[in-house]
Amino acid sequence: MKNYDVIVIGAGSVGLPLAHRLAAKGVSVGVIEELPSHGQGQNKAAIGGIRATHSDRAKIKIGIASLDFIRRLEPEYGEDVDYVEGGYLFPAYDEKIAQNLKSLLPFQKSHGLNIDWIGPEEVTEIVPGIRAEGLLGGTFSPEDGHLSSLKLAGAFYRLARRSGVEFHFETTVTGFEVTGGRVTGVLTNKGSFGCSTVVNAAGAYGREIGQLIGADLPVHPDSHEAGVTEPIQPLFNPMLVDIAPDDRSDNYYFYQAKEGAVVFCITPRPKRLGTDRRSTSEFLPMVIPRMLNLYPRLRNIRVRRVWRGLYPMTPDGKPIVGFDGGVQGFFHAVGMCGQGLMLGPGLAEIIAAAIVDGVQQPEIFEDLSPYRDFSGEELLK
Repeated sequence: MKNYDVIVIGAGSVGLPLAHRLAAKGVSVGVIEELPSHGQGQNKAAIGGIRATHSDRAKIKIGIASLDFIRRLEPEYGEDVDYVEGGYLFPAYDEKIAQNLKSLLPFQKSHGLNIDWIGPEEVTEIVPGIRAEGLLGGTFSPEDGHLSSLKLAGAFYRLARRSGVEFHFETTVTGFEVTGGRVTGVLTNKGSFGCSTVVNAAGAYGREIGQLIGADLPVHPDSHEAGVTEPIQPLFNPMLVDIAPDDRSDNYYFYQAKEGAVVFCITPRPKRLGTDRRSTSEFLPMVIPRMLNLYPRLRNIRVRRVWRGLYPMTPDGKPIVGFDGGVQGFFHAVGMCGQGLMLGPGLAEIIAAAIVDGVQQPEIFEDLSPYRDFSGEELLK
């Protein structure tokens, strides 16, 4: 039996940075992943947006911490992940949406977010070519950005390996050893692993892992599709997020990556519940008219490919982060609601401090507790 201080289940957007930060604190870490290599679950389906612009205090704080770490990746660790600090822009063409965005600003600013309302003239300066007709303005957070999800996964994998983390790929968790109410081991199809702490970072399959110890977490995945165009000359820097719903979708968002391709995604209505990751014929007809209506300059660009990933959703649109109440030493970090890429780096330091140092930040662990009231829903989820 191989023994570790901490075993992390899942080598994805949360598990990879967490393994690195745990090892940096001097504990031995093993990562168990059922797929053949790191970042092969939902991480590689992420389009790459990373923001602190949320309407929940815990997610704002985590997002700020994530961005701080991402900015340090290249100068301190030598890892280039194609990060561009282009900001996030939420344009408004509807008075109700404009008022909703404005009403969030005092709360967002009170929690340290650099964001403000800008008028239509400034919006068109930041995004030349955006539809000017009916534009009321928008909220702009210049310190948000975007990056390559594939490069980020590779960076955290290398950092973890250099820190002494051991990875066990093509290894499926089948159960847990619990002695005296405390987890003492992980059972897999390739034998057992001893440990004193387990972190459930299994993404879309976090509920199934939790059920193996008797925890029934409200994590239910649904499918979202994304696409990428051919590279073109630089047009704009921010991630554009249109939260105006229509009869087929709740919102859509897109940005121009560092090498020039436009990456885009949409939130379909109704939700596509389940774990089906096959691309559909409905995606492009759904998203392209909305994108062209907002940004007509894209009309002659060719789409290179599309793909589909899973959003592990919770009822209130917020992650589940905290120790299990029934089994000591078992920690849940699941239900990222499609935001594991942007929350993972910040969460890693916060969770590592809780596990190794016993320090829990109240606004994180109270707001994101597995045992919280899941009613309500975040506006900018």
